[in-house]
Amino acid sequence: MSVLPLVFTSGWASGINAYAVVFLLGLMGATGVTDEVPASLERPDVLIVAGVLFLCEAVADKIPFVDSAWDVVHTVIRPVAGAVVAALLAGQNGSLPELAAAAVGGSTALASHLVKAGTRIAVNTSPEPASNIVLSLAEDLGVSVIIVFALFHPLAAAIIAGTLLVLGIITVVFLFSRIRRFLRRWKARRAEKRLAAPT
Repeated sequence: MSVLPLVFTSGWASGINAYAVVFLLGLMGATGVTDEVPASLERPDVLIVAGVLFLCEAVADKIPFVDSAWDVVHTVIRPVAGAVVAALLAGQNGSLPELAAAAVGGSTALASHLVKAGTRIAVNTSPEPASNIVLSLAEDLGVSVIIVFALFHPLAAAIIAGTLLVLGIITVVFLFSRIRRFLRRWKARRAEKRLAAPT
């Protein structure tokens, strides 16, 4: 069976929370739930590091503006993680060249990361912090469910991930004007602080 649906879904999920993807895939493989996971993701050191970083992300992702700063840092990390996980999955399966898998996983991760980052900027324009927490919990739960589901029903999971990606892109395009206003206000505030700072 082709590994492409699993590669696509893991790429989408990596763009939202790469550490959760690595941790969940590794855990599912290490516990013997599935044999679709490469041994390199099942190593205890990989699981520990991914688990700790997942906890860090779980906290940072729920704090307004900290989440956007975290997203900026992860603009490179998430697509690279998506590409690496995809290549490892392809190497394990053998039905898709690893380079092609890395391209699919990395580009899908980049697209979903940009959707996540754009949505977070829009949410941060709201004065209350509850929306950040709710959105972050939904992302964590969504990534967990889709990755586990993808191991047993890869095609259905890929269709769901693709649908969510398209809906996310539409949402970010719709919210773009709000994001632009927020960025203008943010830049104006920074400029005011620089002018007010003692020389």
